Amino acid sequence: MAGTHVTLGEEIMLLSLDDESGTATSRQAAGWAVAGGLLLELVMAGRVSVTGAYLGVVDTTPTGEPLIDGRLALLETWMKGRSKRRVTDWLTKDQAKAVGATLERMSERGLVVEERHKLLGLFPVRRYPEADGSAERELRDRLAATVLGKADPDERTAGLIALLHAAKLHRLAFPELPRREVARRMADIAAGEWAAESVRLAIRDMQAAVIAVTAATVAAAVA
Repeated sequence: MAGTHVTLGEEIMLLSLDDESGTATSRQAAGWAVAGGLLLELVMAGRVSVTGAYLGVVDTTPTGEPLIDGRLALLETWMKGRSKRRVTDWLTKDQAKAVGATLERMSERGLVVEERHKLLGLFPVRRYPEADGSAERELRDRLAATVLGKADPDERTAGLIALLHAAKLHRLAFPELPRREVARRMADIAAGEWAAESVRLAIRDMQAAVIAVTAATVAAAVA
C-alpha cells in the first residue's frame, strides 16, 4: 500500500480544503467521513472487520502506509484485548485526530503546504493550501465519471461515494450542482454491488455509522 495511492481520508480532505486559503469547509462532517475513510482503508487491507455496529482488529501487520498504520496502532490500543467495539465509538474518538493526522500526511506527500499564522497576533492557526492540484483533479474527474457519467466504480470509489453521501457532503464533490441531482445517484452507488461481499457489507455498515454520528452531532447542536 505504501505510497501507491491517495487514501480515502486524504481524498475527502482534498475535497474539503479550499484550494487557495487552505481552510476546510464542512469541517465537522468531513471529519466524520475522514475517520470513516481511514477505517474503511483498514477493512479493505484486511486488518479490521466491520460487521453491523461493531468493529474488530483481525491483523496487526503494518500495511506500509504511515497514515493507515497509525490508525491501526491506535485501534489496537483502544480495543484493550476486546474482540469487538462499536464503530460509532471509534469514529467519535478518532474524528478530530484523524483530520490532523491526515493533513500531516498530505503535507509530507506534497499534496498540500502547511502554513502557520497567528490570528490577531496571538492564536496559532494552520492552513493547508493545495500544493499539487493533479490529485484533486483526478479525483473530481473520477467522481464525475461515476456519478454523472454513470461509469461503474471500483470498490474504493464506491466506498468514497458512500461516505460522502452518508455525511451529506454532496456539495464538496459537486459544488455547482443541486444536492438532489446527485444524491440519488450517490445513494444508488452506495447500495450497489461494486465490491467483494465482505467489503460491500463493511461499506454499508460504515455508512450507517457515519449517518448515526453525523445525526447525533446535528441533534446536539440544536438542543
